[in-house]
Amino acid sequence: MKFEKHSYCTGTGLKGHISATYFDLVEVFGEPSYGPDDYEGDKTTCEWHLQFEDGTLATIYDWKTGETPKQLYSWHVGGKSMKAVDLINETFEEHANV
Repeated sequence: MKFEKHSYCTGTGLKGHISATYFDLVEVFGEPSYGPDDYEGDKTTCEWHLQFEDGTLATIYDWKTGETPKQLYSWHVGGKSMKAVDLINETFEEHANV
């Protein structure tokens, strides 16, 4: 599924998780929208803001870690529906099977 990166997504909330390393996420989704070095959030240090071709908004982010996890981590997936989680996981799995 194709997606575009956005600088900011509003109205999303936690819908699920994806287990991956920071480097795996960068490989699949590109550099994060914010972080790890240029973002000073109070609850997150790194975020991807994505919009899929069907209009679904999704975010991937760490939560209260203090610093961006680079090892295997259960990243939070935000969205307005569970479809965000499905699309993130499908895109991640498609890339792994290439």
